[in-house]
Amino acid sequence: MSRPAAEGRIFAVGDIHGHLAKLEALLERLPLDAETDELVFLGDYVDRGPDSKGVIERLLGLVRAGYKTSFLRGNHEQMLLDYVLRGQNRDLYLFNGGLTTLRGYAQPGQSPLLARPPAEHLAFLTGLRFFLRRPGTIFVHAGLRPDRPLEEQEERDLLWIREEFFEPDRDWPERVVFGHTPFQEPFRKGRLFGLDTGAAYGGPLTCLILPEEEYLQV
Repeated sequence: MSRPAAEGRIFAVGDIHGHLAKLEALLERLPLDAETDELVFLGDYVDRGPDSKGVIERLLGLVRAGYKTSFLRGNHEQMLLDYVLRGQNRDLYLFNGGLTTLRGYAQPGQSPLLARPPAEHLAFLTGLRFFLRRPGTIFVHAGLRPDRPLEEQEERDLLWIREEFFEPDRDWPERVVFGHTPFQEPFRKGRLFGLDTGAAYGGPLTCLILPEEEYLQV
């Protein structure tokens, strides 16, 4: 689900969590050049919000329309896959807002607990990558362990790590753009940029524009 970026800007979008209206409003405002710019989505497209199915369909629409796109896997996509494909961590997923997603996929008269995304959506979810590197910048859902090369990072850290990643004062050699941990305002600490501003809880959806390091929110 990725195409290489030409010379242009990158628009990195934080956690959407089923809020299709916020995603639509953000996309309408982006000064995007479809020929050269790249959209990078940091994961957590599903759960908690009212229309996770619609969010994934909209993201697939960007691909069909030929935009340069890269999609990262969030912990909520991982929980959804564990639930529907492996029957794992069922209580964890439902506790973390998964029931709203399952309801959106349920057929008439079907229990949401038995719902399953269609094949195209499952292919999208299973094809999500764990990190993305562009010149001078790493994109990841949750964060990194500083003592490990990027290729040796553990999947659980890439999806779930929090304070032990962004709280210590470290001189990161590259810009790291992440989501996962909600902040009231976009997080900035040295070369770290956190873009989850709580869209799932009534906060705005945030986009970071690179290389300008400017924000756009709805």
